[in-house]
Amino acid sequence: MSPRKLIPRKISSTPKIKGFKPYGVSEDLENLEVIALHFEEYEALKMCDYDLLNHCDAAEIMNISRPTFTRIYAIARQKVAKALVEGSQICIEGGENYFDSDWYQCSSCPSLFDNPNKDTESDICPICCCKKIRRFNNGQE
Repeated sequence: MSPRKLIPRKISSTPKIKGFKPYGVSEDLENLEVIALHFEEYEALKMCDYDLLNHCDAAEIMNISRPTFTRIYAIARQKVAKALVEGSQICIEGGENYFDSDWYQCSSCPSLFDNPNKDTESDICPICCCKKIRRFNNGQE
């Protein structure tokens, strides 16, 4: 029997950063693995621990079942705990997800922004007013 096809998870907003690096790492810890936190895991942490949503409400927003949300949330917490205990770097990227609207990245400044008006395509950065923007696609260029 083949495994079930993964249903992409809806992401409301991209993180403002691409990851974290430990501060004051000793030499013996510098060669530790980089822990990849997927966008949907970041979103689960944000919704439960920052936005203070319960699992049922957060699962509905991400368009997944509550048990699936709970698994994603548990994996995210394990990854963050491992990074803190072992002094590893966290990189936020990838995963099986989609954005609820088109996201753009400015070439001049590091801003990521969405376009609330889904009928038109964005043509200017709202931060620096630069016209050199490109569509952001799950962190892949």
